[in-house]
Amino acid sequence: MIIKSLDVENIRSHNSFSKQLSPTVTVITGLNGSGKTSLIEAIMIALGGKSFKGTDSELLRHGAPWWRINLKLDNQERAVKYQPASPKKPKEFIVDDKSTVRLPATQKYPVVLFEPDDLRLLGGSPSRRRAFIDRFAGQTMLDYSRVVRRYERALLQRNKLLKQAASDSDLFAWNVSLAKYGAYIVETRERLAKRLDEGLGAVYRTIAQTDDRVAISYSHRAAAASEQALLAELERQTERDRILGYTSVGPHRHDILFSINGTPAVQAASRGEIRTIILALKFMEVDIVEDTTGQKPIILLDDVFSELDEKRQTHLATKFRDHQIIMTSVAAPKALARAKVIRLARPI
Repeated sequence: MIIKSLDVENIRSHNSFSKQLSPTVTVITGLNGSGKTSLIEAIMIALGGKSFKGTDSELLRHGAPWWRINLKLDNQERAVKYQPASPKKPKEFIVDDKSTVRLPATQKYPVVLFEPDDLRLLGGSPSRRRAFIDRFAGQTMLDYSRVVRRYERALLQRNKLLKQAASDSDLFAWNVSLAKYGAYIVETRERLAKRLDEGLGAVYRTIAQTDDRVAISYSHRAAAASEQALLAELERQTERDRILGYTSVGPHRHDILFSINGTPAVQAASRGEIRTIILALKFMEVDIVEDTTGQKPIILLDDVFSELDEKRQTHLATKFRDHQIIMTSVAAPKALARAKVIRLARPI
């Protein structure tokens, strides 16, 4: 699938934007505040169903009554509309004239996003790493995102009841739901982490030209976090959770661990080594998504070239040369000299 054109109205700072995109590389350039990232965000919503930055209302341009995104693809057209004044259907996805309030999993198209926050993945909070692996898993398994949403709803309800000092019987149904969905999440995350680990070291060494050993693992074992084990742990921690006012155990508290030469990477790796680990991770993500879905993912690069040195820029450009790349940058990178350049000359 190739994006042929992008049209948006009332998305953040954009009153209106309409451009043809290159089937190979499109670079959107402009000053900070000109709306570059908003266009990457719009593509993510149309292809994946949700933003990587904000809520529907946050996307709405100040004072505007609605926003709209239109993508023309080589084999279909799709649109997303948001009208907060419409109580029954504020948001609408339209794919080939079929309208839904949520983009069906079968209509999502794989997208690999690389943004500056990804470069802080290793040193950031566990929630950032959980979000990374959940977004990744959601592109390789049709029902994974649905299970995560159900887990999050059950977690919200249990936490609400904990704050109200609810009885064990009131909590039980939510414990069962959390155990059921949580076990699935843990198993999926652990399996994906193992698959990443199988190739991450080799990809890292190819980029870095070193003999360093790089590994990734999930913080918990699926065998020890079965549905029965999670249910028992939730019940054991009930009194503690009532005091805390939140659920203290489960996959929402887990982490993804990185190491280099047997030592936690966040402690031992240099800034350049961390960036190489992230780059290798993104290369693995593209390969796994493509292998699992049978579809060539579209590559979205949001202002990351300026964060990489020339060697890593070249590796990135070479790796993704057979994919459609849509990227933002203050200036067009030399490594992508033949790219189509769209200049946002001033804030819109």
